[in-house]
Amino acid sequence: MSSVTYARNPSRLRTSARWLAHAGFIILLAATTAWAATALWVQLSGLTETLALTALAIAFISILTLHFIQRRKAWAVFAVTAVAVGGWYQTIQPRQDRNWAPDVAHGISGTVTGSIATLHNVRNFNWTSDAQGTPLWETRTYNLDQLETVDMITSTWGDPDIAHLIVSFGFADHQHVAFSVEIRKEVGESFSSIGGFFRQFELVLIAADENDVVRVRTNQRGEDVHLFPVKLKPEQQRTLFLTYLDLGNRLAEQPQFYNTVTANCASTVYHLVQAIKPDMPLDRRLLFSGQLPEYIDELGGLPGTMPMAERRAAAAISARALTITSGQDYSTLIRTP
Repeated sequence: MSSVTYARNPSRLRTSARWLAHAGFIILLAATTAWAATALWVQLSGLTETLALTALAIAFISILTLHFIQRRKAWAVFAVTAVAVGGWYQTIQPRQDRNWAPDVAHGISGTVTGSIATLHNVRNFNWTSDAQGTPLWETRTYNLDQLETVDMITSTWGDPDIAHLIVSFGFADHQHVAFSVEIRKEVGESFSSIGGFFRQFELVLIAADENDVVRVRTNQRGEDVHLFPVKLKPEQQRTLFLTYLDLGNRLAEQPQFYNTVTANCASTVYHLVQAIKPDMPLDRRLLFSGQLPEYIDELGGLPGTMPMAERRAAAAISARALTITSGQDYSTLIRTP
């Protein structure tokens, strides 16, 4: 019945189409303005931020008003504003020379000669609080022929579905080196998931002693940390290690931005793991990183057939870590039931 009514009333159909067009334009204008306002808020400060947001508000009102008077001019002003904001945004490029926070002052880099990997800037801080530690950056060597284990370490601090992911490699000589993909904060900055969408942070790959990068989470920050051994063949272990090293070298040569979804600790590792499993499927648990152990288990990446609840109980190391005193072998003891 309604289609017949519209067919007999073309003016009514045109009116409806016109209002739909208005609604579509307003939604587009509101969405792009919100994106631009957030980008300006994240990237600018002080008077510059105030002036930029004021100019954006004037542009929004002008475009909206023009749309009901002269639509072509509204589209023209919209296009000019979009190009101006987009052009400004493209000038924001990742850098290596900012005033970095001490714990991300250096990213890992290294070389491989034969089976010997030499890593520069392995972090080995002595943490005295959740945010303060005595800086120590070391050059260490690892014999890839002695690479024996790969462990996935997850750390949560509130929402159990959101975890930080660390991958640790163990060697026959009892050395462990843990790789952690992190935001590269400047002095005074703190993590912001919104800022992570708008080029606020660079990406850094930290390689560290477990007594640093894991212990600060178990002992100083009070996070809920789990350690899951990963089932990989020796050649896969080596390939994954070298893929991490390649990422560190690439970031040392050409910095890139962190992104809350596409370049975070979990999604970056996903891309690295594709070097040993190219058909690794995408999964929502790459976003809900606290569920990554279940995802890896379903792919057959965890050894044995233990139910996941039992795996998680066995993997919990925070309580055990709190009993380890200074000078004891942290890496060995967190793996000792």
